[in-house]
Amino acid sequence: MLRPSSRALTWISETCYVVLVLITVCFFAISCVALLSQAVRNAPNRSWTNNWDAVSIGATYVIVLFLSIAFCVKRRISVRRRLQRISKTYNGISRNDVPKSVHEYISREYVRSCLVAYESQPRDAVHEGWGRPGTKYSGMRFRRTLLDTIADIDARAHLVIPSHPTLKPHSRMLHHFRFISPLLPKDESGISLLHIYDSAIQLARISDREPTEEEFEIGIGAAQEIRRILNECRLEMLEESRTQLNVSPEAQALKP
Repeated sequence: MLRPSSRALTWISETCYVVLVLITVCFFAISCVALLSQAVRNAPNRSWTNNWDAVSIGATYVIVLFLSIAFCVKRRISVRRRLQRISKTYNGISRNDVPKSVHEYISREYVRSCLVAYESQPRDAVHEGWGRPGTKYSGMRFRRTLLDTIADIDARAHLVIPSHPTLKPHSRMLHHFRFISPLLPKDESGISLLHIYDSAIQLARISDREPTEEEFEIGIGAAQEIRRILNECRLEMLEESRTQLNVSPEAQALKP
């Protein structure tokens, strides 16, 4: 559900206040005119001349108007003065500002409040698809974190294999990273890290439910291992290139 911003709420509040003031002024003026006209109609000469009822009614409304304005001005001035007395900078309480017993009491209450706030933090709460508070996955959304590893691994694969294909939005990881598959070790059943990583990505992409913490650990572990292997391949390529550059022309001429 969308909630209006603070600026919109301020604008609505000020608009409602202005509308309320205008309505009050209108009713005030209408009542004044109605009473004055009634005083004129009830006068013996039906005129404003020597009509003390009209004078008293007008004087009463003028007094009420000035008193209302004075009350509003006084209210605004008092509020502004109170706000000006508030310090705009935070100044901590030192031992010289208050008695020792008061300072110790404030310090003790502050420490107690900190401990209560710390102990009140959720630790055993479990939110589906998110890391548990207090663990290394705290505040981490499993689905988004797994999907974010695709671009990183793709960039590292391009460094190792410049002709690596361009990443497409819905490509299977087994197909897209098929050129780096020979670099990844396999277990006894022929399952490589790429198979595990592909399963985790497919689960994060199309599954109706959120990945569990165990599934996330398996998927992110495979992603980290693939990144490590690609980094090692990249370092070996750089080392080999550096070695070839350091070989002298005479040694290259002696090679068969």
